[in-house]
Amino acid sequence: MQRPHQEDFALKETNPRLGGGKVTGDKLTSTYDLVEQMQYLYVRVVKAKDLPGKDVTGSLDPYVEVRLGNYRGVTRHFEKKSNPEWNQVFAFSKDRIQASVLEVTIMDKDVVKDDFVGRVIFDLNEIPKRVPPDSPLAPQWYRLEDRRNEKAKGELMLAVWMGTQADEAFPEAWHSDAAAVGGSDGVSNIRSKVYLSPKLWYLRVNVIEAQDLIPSDKGRFPEVYVKAKLGNQALRTRVSMSKSINPMWNEDLMFVAAEPFEDPLILSVEDRVAPNKDEVLGMCGIPLQYVDRRLDHKPVGSRWYNLEKHVMVDGEKKKEVKFASKIHMRICLEGGYHVLDESTHYSSDLRPTAKVLWKSSIGILELGILNAHGLQPMKSKDGRATTDAYCVAKYGQKWVRTRTIIDSFAPKWNEQYTWEVYDPCTVVTVGVFDNGHLHSGDKSGRDSRIGKVRIRLSTLETDRVYTHSYPLLVLHNSGVKKMGEIHLAVRFTCSSLVNMMHMYSQPLLPKMHYIHPLTITQLDNLRHQATQIVSLRLSRAEPPLRKEVVEYMLDVSSHMWSMRRSKANFFRIMGVLSGVIAIGKWFNQICHWKNPITTVLIHILFIILVLYPELILPTIFLYLFLIGVWYYRWRPRHPPHMDTRLSCADTAQPDELDEEFDTFPTSRHADIVRLRYDRLRSIAGRIQTVVGDLATQGERLQSLLSWRDPRATALFVLFCLVAAIILYVTPFQVVALITGFYVLRHPRFRNKLPSVPLNFFRRLPARTDCML
Repeated sequence: MQRPHQEDFALKETNPRLGGGKVTGDKLTSTYDLVEQMQYLYVRVVKAKDLPGKDVTGSLDPYVEVRLGNYRGVTRHFEKKSNPEWNQVFAFSKDRIQASVLEVTIMDKDVVKDDFVGRVIFDLNEIPKRVPPDSPLAPQWYRLEDRRNEKAKGELMLAVWMGTQADEAFPEAWHSDAAAVGGSDGVSNIRSKVYLSPKLWYLRVNVIEAQDLIPSDKGRFPEVYVKAKLGNQALRTRVSMSKSINPMWNEDLMFVAAEPFEDPLILSVEDRVAPNKDEVLGMCGIPLQYVDRRLDHKPVGSRWYNLEKHVMVDGEKKKEVKFASKIHMRICLEGGYHVLDESTHYSSDLRPTAKVLWKSSIGILELGILNAHGLQPMKSKDGRATTDAYCVAKYGQKWVRTRTIIDSFAPKWNEQYTWEVYDPCTVVTVGVFDNGHLHSGDKSGRDSRIGKVRIRLSTLETDRVYTHSYPLLVLHNSGVKKMGEIHLAVRFTCSSLVNMMHMYSQPLLPKMHYIHPLTITQLDNLRHQATQIVSLRLSRAEPPLRKEVVEYMLDVSSHMWSMRRSKANFFRIMGVLSGVIAIGKWFNQICHWKNPITTVLIHILFIILVLYPELILPTIFLYLFLIGVWYYRWRPRHPPHMDTRLSCADTAQPDELDEEFDTFPTSRHADIVRLRYDRLRSIAGRIQTVVGDLATQGERLQSLLSWRDPRATALFVLFCLVAAIILYVTPFQVVALITGFYVLRHPRFRNKLPSVPLNFFRRLPARTDCML
């Protein structure tokens, strides 16, 4: 497979004309300043009056047609109404205008052919311009004219003006780009929209005990457990150790709940009467609206709940059953945790759930989504390739979706959004997608991913506008592919430098994560539930932000096994350790006198530090300070972007990529699965050997004083006694100098055989001979 040149994946700095103004320093002079201005002709059709009847019955089914050259927009029609109100806005891009007049026509909808009622014609040269924050242009009544430009009966209220995408009418307007979109559903699916993630809570259910249970078979010891269900989430406790009718558990079950609370918490106490048979001993339903909310680590009060044989669901009639069993629980909504729906490595929000615990914001993030170019065709329509692209940006609880640009490989959005920033160590994610729901019949279509970009705010200088073209990279079965480039403008404005610097001393997550930490397994399960809830809620919005879009933005599948990611992480570890390895090699060269002058200088520095030990720490910190100042000249000037080399995406083998894109559980042929399993076993065998070697070294250290080898321990204990006496009577500087000179001795005084301490250590016993 021929791979693209590495230059194709580079980040490119750009110099767009933002806001229609000039850049002065790092600030801009325009208010809508992070995007390029786009001119639009706006037509607001408000209402009509005194329209003449056209049918035999004298009635009228009016609608308005707005025509500009080849572009034609149509309002909805009314049945038998001579004074209709539409209040619809049409927007025509100035770049695509090829006509000199605007024609607004009222038509009468008919079965065979629609009848002409009247029209209003505007000369484009006479249309006024409006720039926010000017007040909206007031609509005016215009007398209708017939086809001969003579006055006709009826009037039409209109407002026509030239404006930009900063106009308030822009988001709700019908765009000329949407002329090919069918149905009202299709039109709603192309508009820009702002979404908010649902407010998520952790629900802690502490199951303490049950009392007076009534099993059906009273002659056996019951094996009782509690099953809890909230929506699609179901958890259960272990079987109680006290096998009686008063079992105890004292076990926590954790759920994710979203406001508004729709589903009640359903608990059932069950008895395992056989290996595959459970008997329900009692149930209870608890609405979350009445559950206590906890903001700190102080425990909430526990309560006894009555167990019933039947729980009411959706207004069912309650059956009167006398029942004495109870369950003792402590239930609370945890407001002191942050519900993780993203990976902590690139989270966009770290605040606790409860708003009263939020700290004040430290700044503003402004994002200008300008355009994209070089997009790849994503689907075929009418025998030709096409792409209908839109962007989604997520930061914190706020998601934004740009309008869809129809049939364009170089779409221009020029939309600007802002977010409040509460923590600089967060990440904004921008994804580009192809809209697969432009027509009312596209129910089964999916919005295909084109690529995404992550920008970490802490890597940005404050008050500086970053304008870059980011590569859109997607990993396919065939390898990494560049799907195009997206042009973004980003600015992070800090409102309080002191507060921002103070954030670097604070814990990354709210304090409850450290006072009452959740286990890794709990966090993984809760994150999965949180992403499912967020994707479900956003897919129910109008227009919906679809499940595949939300899951791609939240990186839901990042925890799945991947040979490519494993290699990448291994090379990242080697990159981190390369500095330590380089220092070790340099010290080895010093010890072996590869450069005698350097070794002599190290001897002199060593003697100074031994004689004046109070200089050791100041010397180290001064050295680090000088290195930091020296590297300031080469500080990164661009935000980080997706790196194919770091991700090992450009060197991944086809079989590795096929394995990464395999479903879970696998859907591949048994022979392929066997091959991959054998490969995984060989890799795991090497890892197993390394882990075993590390364990061996640790056990040898433990055996120094364990008397597992009595002679080795006796030798070590005697050595420690002699060393203690010598070090007590000898000044520390003398010991340090002798040790240092011994380590730095000349090669002619060195032996190629291992040293005595190393020989002694390698002879110590480990527990490997006890393993099967």
